[in-house]
Amino acid sequence: MISEKLSAPECTKHLMAVRDALDVINGKWKIQIIIALWEGNTRFKDIERRIPKITARMLSKELKDLECHQLVKRTVYDTLPVSVEYTATPHAQTLYPVIEELKKWGNLHRKKILEKQQVPELA
Repeated sequence: MISEKLSAPECTKHLMAVRDALDVINGKWKIQIIIALWEGNTRFKDIERRIPKITARMLSKELKDLECHQLVKRTVYDTLPVSVEYTATPHAQTLYPVIEELKKWGNLHRKKILEKQQVPELA
């Protein structure tokens, strides 16, 4: 946690770093895809089955983007028919603590929102 005020250049550096990170993992699918890949090498259909409601077109787009950012490795095997496997790279593994913290915050947030929505009992 930042406990002191940042200078304007320091603040800009912080903002740029966060923006860069968000540009890579933005959207609702990329982190879910990375989590699905942490189970090991996975074929396209396996990933699609692990992530409810993702379309094949969206999964394909997101995998290409994650590959460009070196978070996913795509391996094509010379078989009949051709088979393709996707793997989370060591660089993707560096996101593990970030995703764990997001999970903790998500659970905390869900609890807070659900508590607020509960109707108080009438006396």
